[in-house]
Amino acid sequence: MLRSSGIRYLIVAVLALLMFIPLFFVGAIIDERSDYSRQTVRDVGAEWGGAQLLSGPVLILPVEGPQTTLQNRRVTDPTTGETRTEQIEVTEIVAKAPVYVLPNDFDLTLATETTIRSRGIFNVPVYSAAAEMAFDFNLEAVSGAVDPSERILWPSAMLRVSLTSNRSLRGAAELVAGATSLPLEPAFGRDRVGGITAALGDPRDHDTYRLSLGLNGAASFQVTPVGRSSRVTISSDWPHPSFEGAFLPDGSEISEDGFSATWTIPHLARALPQVGRADSDATARDQTAFGVRFFQPNDFYQKAYRAARYGILFIALTFLTVLLIENRTQRPTHPVQYILIGVAQSIFVLLMVAYAEQIGFGAAYALSAGATIALLTMFGAVGLKLGARTAVLGVMLVVLYGVLYLILRSADYALLAGATLAFVALAGTMYMTRNEDWYGPPKVKQPEDGSDNP
Repeated sequence: MLRSSGIRYLIVAVLALLMFIPLFFVGAIIDERSDYSRQTVRDVGAEWGGAQLLSGPVLILPVEGPQTTLQNRRVTDPTTGETRTEQIEVTEIVAKAPVYVLPNDFDLTLATETTIRSRGIFNVPVYSAAAEMAFDFNLEAVSGAVDPSERILWPSAMLRVSLTSNRSLRGAAELVAGATSLPLEPAFGRDRVGGITAALGDPRDHDTYRLSLGLNGAASFQVTPVGRSSRVTISSDWPHPSFEGAFLPDGSEISEDGFSATWTIPHLARALPQVGRADSDATARDQTAFGVRFFQPNDFYQKAYRAARYGILFIALTFLTVLLIENRTQRPTHPVQYILIGVAQSIFVLLMVAYAEQIGFGAAYALSAGATIALLTMFGAVGLKLGARTAVLGVMLVVLYGVLYLILRSADYALLAGATLAFVALAGTMYMTRNEDWYGPPKVKQPEDGSDNP
């Protein structure tokens, strides 16, 4: 080791930067495991029902009216006997674009119950939901949507509710108009969108409707505000909701036992026609959907990413501690020994992920951190010959891994804790090295005659 303290500190700093290499490979392994976990979550969630988006109900009124077309007809002149082609106008009664009517008042109450499905070593939260909808339609404006020559086929009216996939439907599905129960059928012919339909008969005979659905899902549940006045209430036993979409809830209550949230959305807040001849379902799904994502906060892969990002800081602090200790001994630490210390702390992150997949984050962190602290403390005593100063290294490692645990447990305060630790470490180093001779002792100039006397 060179005699200059400044050079030794610079060499150790370069060695600390080189530790980005093993941390990079550790991060790549974590990324691979995380992708595998996410794919498993997606597969299990899709098999259970997947993310759900409920859109509707919408009343569909078939319309027929006259349509005039030009048709070619061959006629024979009775005088000359010549045959020629003439175009004549033919008027037929055909089906026209239907009238789509959105509900006047729309109330949705959704209650979900979460269960855990396992595949291999991974656990996937999924939910079973019970949806209760109450709605009605204002039919007074329907006549203004058709021409006087057109006729609404009231007895052929249909009700449609769109879903992400019909595979998610479970349990009871019941539509009641007033006191009359109406049969439900799956909706056909809609690309990549499932749903159900019901033949209503003449909707003018009904005032209110109630629809009950049971469905499975995973990851999220969203709904579109189809009513002129829409009120949506979602409750669940999942304690980590993430509200998303076009609208945030008016209010919510979140506890360890679950959450409850309510949305109240007027028609002016969504650009959807209440009555029209074009189907606005795609627009509603793309632009107005809102709901909740069943968020898994701060899982151990996220913690591992954070540990890898902060790893260089903790390796550098360990190097600095060793350097400060060995400065007061007669046995300087070799660069290879610094590299061994850094690699051991890089492997700590791998150990944490590997054990966390089997026994959970808390126990995995305690086991991995304990093993790493014990290894480095023993290495300090046996390999670095630190003697009594080994206790200083051990205490510092306990403090470092204790702070790292706090950083990993709280994503919100990770930056605050990390920045504070770095500042305190820098301030401590500046104080500890306040009397350091950075240039080292001056070289003694040898006399030109080769004698020992200057």
